[in-house]
Amino acid sequence: MADIEARLNDMGLSLPRPFMPPPGVVLPFASVHVLGSRALISGHGPQAADGSLARPLGKLGAQLSLEQGHHAARLTALSMLASLQRTLGDLDRVRRWGRVFGMVNSAPGFTAQPAVINGFSELILHLYGEQRGTHARSAVGMAELPFDIPVEIEAEVEIDA
Repeated sequence: MADIEARLNDMGLSLPRPFMPPPGVVLPFASVHVLGSRALISGHGPQAADGSLARPLGKLGAQLSLEQGHHAARLTALSMLASLQRTLGDLDRVRRWGRVFGMVNSAPGFTAQPAVINGFSELILHLYGEQRGTHARSAVGMAELPFDIPVEIEAEVEIDA
């Protein structure tokens, strides 16, 4: 078993099945686009194990708590890792995490976006370690996100070509 997969297994975590968009939704783009030694990762949201949107949905600071947002960001990391694994065949091909852009579905006055996106960053750092997992990051509030998801995150990684 590959190193990153073994760490996931040791943590009792599993990767979700491919994303199942709601009926009638067409997504005409790649979840992961490989350009030489870089992989550009499209925006991902939290998924349930079966590939559907994870619940609860809604805005942080209104329907959802900081803890629920933090958990949603962690689920989003698993969603992104699943897409990377399907595209690359092996999560150990990720040489280094470069950039992460986190978007939080925020109610007016909610300003803890960095603490929400920490759910993503903490898992990546735990799995890949400081040297490979450290990344540049933004965490911003959005008025709305697709399907009312609480978090959407995109990233760029360096890979072994």
